[in-house]
Amino acid sequence: MAFDIDHFRVKPDEQLDLSELDPGDTPFWDADHKKEGRERLLELNDRLEELQELLWANGQERVLVILQAMDAGGKDGTIRHVFDGVNPSGVRVASFKRPSSRELAHDYLWRVHMEVPGDGELTIFNRSHYEDVLVVRVEGLVPEKRWEKRYDHIVAFEQMLADEGTTIVKLFLHISKAEQRERLQARLDEPDKNWKFDPGDLVTRVKWDDYQEAFQDALSRTSTASAPWYVIPADRKWYRNLAISEILIQTLEALDMSYPAPAEGLDEITIPD
Repeated sequence: MAFDIDHFRVKPDEQLDLSELDPGDTPFWDADHKKEGRERLLELNDRLEELQELLWANGQERVLVILQAMDAGGKDGTIRHVFDGVNPSGVRVASFKRPSSRELAHDYLWRVHMEVPGDGELTIFNRSHYEDVLVVRVEGLVPEKRWEKRYDHIVAFEQMLADEGTTIVKLFLHISKAEQRERLQARLDEPDKNWKFDPGDLVTRVKWDDYQEAFQDALSRTSTASAPWYVIPADRKWYRNLAISEILIQTLEALDMSYPAPAEGLDEITIPD
């Protein structure tokens, strides 16, 4: 069965309830066919590589992919597996960590706007401006009267990017609390993963319900026709990669890009010995 990417899309003005969505679900794929899913991902990697090269050669479109998730949600793994093989010349990852003092001296979108893709580029945001209605909200870093206005700011900002030629794909990697526990525990149990463990993740985990509510509001209030959110069941890593690849490929194919016309007279040129 073909993937219907609209199944994952948060409709504009839809009030999302994450508790009704199963993070272990595998729509359009048999969960028992994990091996086949991984084999299919290799095919999708090749197709994504072709489309990214076309994007770069065409040089007229811009693509922004936004990844958000709870801690240990799989953002790094998504980048590593979904974008395996793409040409680094036209792909860039921007990771937004705790803002510096210089960044805090500006509005919260200042550091974000500088990282958006240019013509021909595909840029991946590993976390993003949405931290300013997620962490900021849950941790009480600014008053509610400030972060409450940011949903409208974000919608306007993304609409401006879309109007200027950027295709935006926003992906929320939806994992369960039980799955997060397993992944965090693995970072403690496996020595080569110790470096990934941040004790602060446990502080955030205590506020799981608050973060789920913040994500629900952010996705519900900022999913638009120009910048849709997709909720990806992400407990099964192989399926997460498969679904995201399908979404990206269908989105890129819809751009209907073509290679630039070749220079005249190429058929008359012979490469000398």
